[in-house]
Amino acid sequence: MRIFVTGGSGVLGQAALPRFERAGHTLVAPGRAELDLFDADAVRAALSGVDAIAHLATRIPPLARFEEPGAWDENDRLRTEVSRLLVDAAPPTAELYVQASITFVYPPSVPVDESTPVGDVAPHLRSALDAEAQAQRFAASGGRGVVLRFGHLYGPGTWSDSPDPDSDAPLHVDDAGSALELALGVPSGIYNVVADGGRVSNARFKQTTGWAPRHRAARRSPRAPRSS
Repeated sequence: MRIFVTGGSGVLGQAALPRFERAGHTLVAPGRAELDLFDADAVRAALSGVDAIAHLATRIPPLARFEEPGAWDENDRLRTEVSRLLVDAAPPTAELYVQASITFVYPPSVPVDESTPVGDVAPHLRSALDAEAQAQRFAASGGRGVVLRFGHLYGPGTWSDSPDPDSDAPLHVDDAGSALELALGVPSGIYNVVADGGRVSNARFKQTTGWAPRHRAARRSPRAPRSS
């Protein structure tokens, strides 16, 4: 399979690309200096003859800038504009579109799975749902549109080598990479990709692919009740 990958130098790309190569796939993974993802003509040319598209690119701002005006603008554009452009430019040979998304769109503090309505989300998360809609549009056109809702990433290349103790949907980057490899063969749809044992169910992806994450969610100690 000839796979076009955005974000190849990012956390997800670094976890997935070696696996794709070992599986015998041919990769088209241009860096930022090689391809402007907002240039429709350049992207259309880069997609020529590919069998699959995996949109993994993000621009998550540093934690210290999260609340700054405009900090999320480029990330939003990658999710909204570039996902739409990729689907528009997909050649007839492309039969699969994989979109990286996030489990943060779910309601907090309750058990959830893919059937749980996402409801209202924070402004900087709305673009993730826009990107998911493009994968669904690709599927509606007759291809396979796969959305992977990843949990809170940790491990090499992330902010932490260990899971955030406050996260109820952790995911080690190695497990994210193995999930991306398996996602090349799944039917269209949305799949949660998180460690076992959290409040976000990963049952659908595991049952579909046989995926077995190596890293389990840490048990969270119950919080002591606040005194009044």
